[in-house]
Amino acid sequence: MSADELHTSGVAGRYATALYELADQAGKLDTVASDLENLSDLINGSDDLKRLVESPVFSAEDQGRAMGAIMDRGGFQKLTQNFVGVVIRNRRISALQDMGRAYTQMLATARGEITAQVTSAHVLGDPQVAALKEALNAAMGRDVQLETSVDKGLLGGLIVKVGSRMIDSSLRTKLNNLKFAMKEAG
Repeated sequence: MSADELHTSGVAGRYATALYELADQAGKLDTVASDLENLSDLINGSDDLKRLVESPVFSAEDQGRAMGAIMDRGGFQKLTQNFVGVVIRNRRISALQDMGRAYTQMLATARGEITAQVTSAHVLGDPQVAALKEALNAAMGRDVQLETSVDKGLLGGLIVKVGSRMIDSSLRTKLNNLKFAMKEAG
């Protein structure tokens, strides 16, 4: 099973597939994707909201009221609101972000895009991101979307993951390899 298929399997994959089909029929694929991304950002940005989503202690009614209020204020599409309501009623809200990732993966696959996770020691500037995107587009032969993150423990360099491929040019890995080589030689 490929990495792309892993994102669309299980509960998250089934829900995401249903949402994708509904959004496609309504002509709102991009709008729903934007809603799911915004909702994920809200959840990641608030410890209280994260607790509401992840904790089984809250009743479906409480979760529904809270999420409904947030999505009403945020101007989310009715389709997205209805979807989140179904997810809450079925007590699957803890998998909501996985559903969003699966939906995004389906949308990218339908567009012929692939996603590369790029981890760097420092925040990459716009020129660096553009150059990396251009190089990956050329290497992969299709449009590559970048998801960037920062891990100060890398010390320098990058780790790039595209599907099942990984290129690790981080300074931390190079130093570890040198350390192992020195142990073997000594």
